[in-house]
Amino acid sequence: MIDVLGTSWSVFVGITVVLLGFAAWMTGQAIANTWRPLRQVFPYSLLLGFADRFLTWGLFEPERIEVLWLVSGYLIDTAVLMGFALLAYRLTKVRKMVSQYPWIYEQAGPFAWRDKRHGSST
Repeated sequence: MIDVLGTSWSVFVGITVVLLGFAAWMTGQAIANTWRPLRQVFPYSLLLGFADRFLTWGLFEPERIEVLWLVSGYLIDTAVLMGFALLAYRLTKVRKMVSQYPWIYEQAGPFAWRDKRHGSST
């Protein structure tokens, strides 16, 4: 796992999942709360992936510069962070659509809403 991530499993969980996972979650919520399109999640997730690599290298592996430039570690970190941001975006968007337009939409599960008039789901 160290060869792929560039760091230990505990550092991955602490930095990527807990610390920057929270930042990605808040990013997804902020994008949805301001009615921005889903495509804006992707560049923010790429930037969070760079921040994750930098923090991992700077705090835990400063003597090994190759950790900073490890492509597989960046891709895995960014994919995890993008997953958090996309999940938060969708949950927030559903909540906002149902609460903002209760006469039009009703919730159809945690990830979708449906039109009250036609029953079609999105």
